[in-house]
Amino acid sequence: MYTVRPVTAEELLGAAERLGGLLADTVDGGASVGFLAPLDPGTAADWWRALAPDVGAGRLLLWVAHPEAGTGSGSGSGRRIAGTVQLRPASTANGRHRAEVAKLMVHRADRGHGLAGRLLAALEEEAVRRGIRTLVLDTETDSPAERLYAAAGWTRVGTVPDFATDPAGAPHATSIYFKALPGAAGAPGR
Repeated sequence: MYTVRPVTAEELLGAAERLGGLLADTVDGGASVGFLAPLDPGTAADWWRALAPDVGAGRLLLWVAHPEAGTGSGSGSGRRIAGTVQLRPASTANGRHRAEVAKLMVHRADRGHGLAGRLLAALEEEAVRRGIRTLVLDTETDSPAERLYAAAGWTRVGTVPDFATDPAGAPHATSIYFKALPGAAGAPGR
């Protein structure tokens, strides 16, 4: 089992090394999350540290997942991070009802336990609480992530050819998705 919880800017700074390890594992596993392989864990940790001002200002919301106590996860601030996801609310006056989902990652050792779905559900729940009605994201076309988003009720809008490269530098198409959250016009439950 895993615990999923939001992270403050201070907690992000304290977890940067562990998040860097997760990011390096994700890139080494072939996921297209904006970095080329091999990704140095120190460079990855610095990338996380650079997000702290946005987290502190509320421009970025961040969740992490830890294995629950008693599962060899360590304790307190030293616990291993099994996964993470980010929500970036729009900053424009006409976009305050929407946000972008980014960097949904699960360590390769923790995949297959529904953790990505739990992270996404926590993010969606908080988005609804904040009055966000529309979520958008992009992911590599034909990646395992597409099955997750389809199963979670996301709608594929289309694809952009050669939008991003994989960690080896090969260009791939990217699929764009959206989800209308409960309470939004045309959303389930309304």
